Amino acid sequence: MSALTELYEKIAICPDCDLSRSRNRAVPGEGPENAEIVFVGEAPGFYEDQQGRPFVGPAGRLLEELLSSIGLRRDQVYIGNVIKCRPPENRDPLPKEIDACRKWLQRQIELIKPKVVVPLGRFSLAWFFPNESIGRMHGQARFRDGIYYMPMYHPAAALHAANMRRSIEEDFHKLPAVLEEARKGPKEEVPEPQQMRLF
Repeated sequence: MSALTELYEKIAICPDCDLSRSRNRAVPGEGPENAEIVFVGEAPGFYEDQQGRPFVGPAGRLLEELLSSIGLRRDQVYIGNVIKCRPPENRDPLPKEIDACRKWLQRQIELIKPKVVVPLGRFSLAWFFPNESIGRMHGQARFRDGIYYMPMYHPAAALHAANMRRSIEEDFHKLPAVLEEARKGPKEEVPEPQQMRLF
């Protein structure tokens, strides 16, 4: 059994916050254990809670369309969330829930060792860059701790606003160049708070 599979088993029975009592199924994440790109959303929704898989509702279908537009399939990337259980009525995750789940996402990134992490939406961005705004940082690549980060708006937001959809489509089309840059290997760290822009 792989270390990631063992982690999934622990997440499935995690009792560390109140969501463990309301969930139907925990949603650890899915994708190749050596994925070059990891997408990180906010939290499971209704469909994810039913199936135990991330991004299987309308936002997931849009994510698959976006991946296809840059020549990628869902099974080539890793997809997960900041928290692993659905908040009731799809409310925003609470800080204590995010803190309780922090160890799971940290360990997933340690095990997968992605070249690029794509935070989707403000809660995911805040997990990685607490003082940043998704409105300011989306579509900009930043290099830190050996990983390129490429924040984007959450696909769920793009379903309801045409301008957001255009924005996320434009950001997605920058991903291949970011991945190509990441494949070249380690580069010099850019100190905070400066940003490294590829475009």
